[in-house]
Amino acid sequence: MPPYQVLVVDDSIFMRKLITDLISENTLYSVIATAKNGKEAVEKTKQYKPDVITMDVEMPEMDGLQALKIIMREIPTPVIMLSNLTKTGASETIQALEWGAVDFVKKPSGSISLDMHKIKHLLYEKLEIAVNSKVKNNLVQASQFERKLPHTKVATIHKGFNQIVALGTSTGGPRALQQVVSMIPEAFPAPILIVQHMPPNFTKSLAQRLDTMSKIRVVEAENGMPLEASTAYIAPGGYHMTIYKDSQKNYCIRTSKEDPRSGHRPSVDIMFESLVSFTELKKYVVLMTGMGSDGAKGMHALKKAGAVSTIAESEETCIVYGMPRAAVELQCVDHLLPQHKIAEQLILDVCK
Repeated sequence: MPPYQVLVVDDSIFMRKLITDLISENTLYSVIATAKNGKEAVEKTKQYKPDVITMDVEMPEMDGLQALKIIMREIPTPVIMLSNLTKTGASETIQALEWGAVDFVKKPSGSISLDMHKIKHLLYEKLEIAVNSKVKNNLVQASQFERKLPHTKVATIHKGFNQIVALGTSTGGPRALQQVVSMIPEAFPAPILIVQHMPPNFTKSLAQRLDTMSKIRVVEAENGMPLEASTAYIAPGGYHMTIYKDSQKNYCIRTSKEDPRSGHRPSVDIMFESLVSFTELKKYVVLMTGMGSDGAKGMHALKKAGAVSTIAESEETCIVYGMPRAAVELQCVDHLLPQHKIAEQLILDVCK
């Protein structure tokens, strides 16, 4: 098999060379061309039809987000965003993931540093995910969400509930979460616990962005935070999320820095497994797009413990059909559904 062809897009000559050199060290990939702005990126994507693109965000003439929109509309191609680990960079990255980018990596600092080796191998990992992913035309969906005005949240505190939803996702998750969470009705009678594999800063930006386009409240979870119905809690990057009962018998969030599970912190399996002992709660479990198998064993444990409903995203809409496939193979999935049908099934199950 010939090497996968990569288009490298960055406005910095130095960064283009650095990224090209990093990629070229791996014989599975070959940099077919480079581009210095979004306009060139669109032109060269049409010209060279690369297997994958690495895309900077901030560039002159046309930035990476604008270029991503056009590419996903006119010639859908797997795109990996190069992101700065800042508040602004995190927000822009979340937007890019919603618009169809497969994943992102931290932008190299540009200096010879101790973490360059780590960045290189992370880039290889993301390139492998990208070339094996299924990229679809997401522009219409993204545009629809962009036109949405923020909802006015209900001020009432919803503490009383006897049901809980637990959801896990990874690669492709921000777009999938946007699709599902935005469809949950305002008076949803259960809290929703969400684990999305993502670093710190990014989970906060994800929660804030989902909150602006959803009828329910969406927050980044904090240690000790009480659970309420009609609220979604996203596990903070770098922390496991579980729940416990306080002295007043209220359900609360617990975050911890315990060892990663299968390389993940937060871990979907740890979150799912933590719910098994709460036999008084009706449980609804969801696994969506993602690489690997995190969450499958936890879903299986919840199914054996009497979960009311288990849902996995079907292959047709997954960017990466890894985590849902693992759950299907464990024969613990009640409903195998395309992304746009998941919220509908949840509403049917929880609100009946």
